[in-house]
Amino acid sequence: MALYEHVFLARQDLSQQQVDALVEHYKGVIAANGGSVGRVENWGLKSLTYRIKKNRKAYYTLMDLNCPPAALNEMERQQGLSEDILRFLTVKVDKHEEGQSAMLQKREERSERGGFGDRDRGDRGPRSFGDRDRGDRGPRSFGDREDRPRRPRENVEGAA
Repeated sequence: MALYEHVFLARQDLSQQQVDALVEHYKGVIAANGGSVGRVENWGLKSLTYRIKKNRKAYYTLMDLNCPPAALNEMERQQGLSEDILRFLTVKVDKHEEGQSAMLQKREERSERGGFGDRDRGDRGPRSFGDRDRGDRGPRSFGDREDRPRRPRENVEGAA
């Protein structure tokens, strides 16, 4: 049997219990076709980069699968027919990762680090914003723009 990582996006108007029910349903589909589901991670409700089927957010869920290709095809077929599933992606892997996925590790590191203002800049010194805080430059000059006279705009017929 092959090893897969499967991520699916569920609609934003579902509850967490409904997303959990979807996971249990798809676990049953895999088990009925001779496979097994390892770790399941709920990444929660996240904003989408662009709208998908009029949704701006989606529930992300990762599943580690150990199943024959026929079981995976059946699960993907059912997800394609479901109105609750916006997108899904399956990747074949050589072995499953131990511990948490990168998405959950990133969330924990963020909470341990604190906000942006709490970061230590080390030996880099204070932050500089280019030429804005340098006093050695004079005002910007845009060439002959200030010297030339402005010509009046012509009215185009038909324009309001």
